[in-house]
Amino acid sequence: MDRPVFPGFSSGIEHHGGCQFRVCSAPYRQIFEVPEYHFQDIREEDHVLDIGANVGAFCIRAACFSQHVTAVEPVTADLLSDNIELNHADITVIKGALGTGSPTEITWDDCSVVSPTFTLGTLVDRAGGCDFLKCDAEGAEWLIRPCDLDGIRRIEMELHVPPIGPPPDPLLLEYLGEKYTFSLDRTPVHSALGVMGILHAVRK
Repeated sequence: MDRPVFPGFSSGIEHHGGCQFRVCSAPYRQIFEVPEYHFQDIREEDHVLDIGANVGAFCIRAACFSQHVTAVEPVTADLLSDNIELNHADITVIKGALGTGSPTEITWDDCSVVSPTFTLGTLVDRAGGCDFLKCDAEGAEWLIRPCDLDGIRRIEMELHVPPIGPPPDPLLLEYLGEKYTFSLDRTPVHSALGVMGILHAVRK
């Protein structure tokens, strides 16, 4: 059966690091490589939650390690689903964003959508649990309630600061410092503007 061709797609497919991605001329970035994230320690039994999945660069690779991967994406969900199919990956897609539970306008480059949002606790429940969290939520990470991280063994998270996101939440930072051993990579790959760094955290 022919694959659907979404608006903005060309007929080409690009290969990046053993994964396939459909070429798209839409007015927003499609991220095909994620060298800033560490995921080689994903366990086969881990439930992996990828928040801000974009077109699948992280979750498709994570699905090589675990059969329990859920990807959350508000803007590029159609592209994401097509790339998952191209790679024959077993990944559940939730079309939405991290937030408070109320619909929110989400902007990614020159594309804006009104998206449902979900608390981290709700996303964890819908994913059947979470052992490994990857989160790139353009500032919405500061809406995470510390208690929603209970039980999460590993975190890979881009931390944003103004103008991209709100100021850091001291309660979340305190929880991370108390419950996790972590490092902060302050040289993120995609943009240093409004980015505190990439958090790599392991539960103590």
